Amino acid sequence: MSGAGFLAVDSGGSGLRVVVGGVGGDGPGPRGRRDSAEPVRTGPRGIDPGHLMGQLLPMVRSLTEETAVTRLETVVVGAAGLATLGDALRAELPGALARELGVRRVALAADAVTAYVGALGPRAGAVVAAGTGLIAVGTDLSRWRRADGWGHLLGDCGSGAWIGRAGLEAALRAHDGRRDGSAALLVRAEERFGPATGLPGQVYPRSDRPAVLASFAPEVAACAAADPVAAGILRAAARHMADAAAAVCPAGGEPRVAVTGGLLRMGEPLLVPLEEELAKRLPQARRTDAEGDPLDGSVRIATDLANGSLALPGDDRMLWTTSVPAG
Repeated sequence: MSGAGFLAVDSGGSGLRVVVGGVGGDGPGPRGRRDSAEPVRTGPRGIDPGHLMGQLLPMVRSLTEETAVTRLETVVVGAAGLATLGDALRAELPGALARELGVRRVALAADAVTAYVGALGPRAGAVVAAGTGLIAVGTDLSRWRRADGWGHLLGDCGSGAWIGRAGLEAALRAHDGRRDGSAALLVRAEERFGPATGLPGQVYPRSDRPAVLASFAPEVAACAAADPVAAGILRAAARHMADAAAAVCPAGGEPRVAVTGGLLRMGEPLLVPLEEELAKRLPQARRTDAEGDPLDGSVRIATDLANGSLALPGDDRMLWTTSVPAG
């Protein structure tokens, strides 16, 4: 099999995931995949298009040889930080892809959008992407809305970092003898980080502080069945997640609502209150499991864009598409 195809990319904090696929009747759909554990750099101009291309080209050339896709006409890149750090990508990446690969159509999407499309497809609704951070994205198919995603210092309420920080705060309250402390969380905090008095030194200097905080979130879940303070933290996180979903969910009809991301691995201690809070805040919505992940979302956007059937709203910060003239 040979012919025209697409390239779908998911660029996040853990690296690059790349899929090459076919379009039309000649073996449509994904054909091959490569992963890289090296995240794309950010610098003074935001996400570095040169570093992205430097990683992407060897993977793509290997995949096109392997899959017999001879013409990559459509590329979709889902990128973490695109909304605020994507100016250089928008300015330089389409031209670089055209020169190196002969690409004619390019879409750049925020990773929250690819998470949305991976979870729900091109349907009206809302998706909460909950991991170390947290963001909610919704659309009525005429425009995009987002809530939170402001980082662990200003937001990401209900995220892994938020839950971990709240758990450590409760541990330190118990250490001090203040109200609303948790002796159970204090024990677990000291098992993980050492004496409570040294905890600030374990957290504040770290460049990966959100991940350090999020690493304590499973300990909060483990204590929730027997500790009302831990259970209350998870209930509060569930309320924050439901509030974010409600802020972006379309008001009319029966929109779908999905939650995706690593935080779901915490299981029933979080999921039970989350389902209850979503039912309270969005009684009109249809709760659904996520169909796929952000890479699946990139593949879906690429397939629809290649076939001329993309039904999602455009937005310079969320989903930006362009055509590159032959040259």
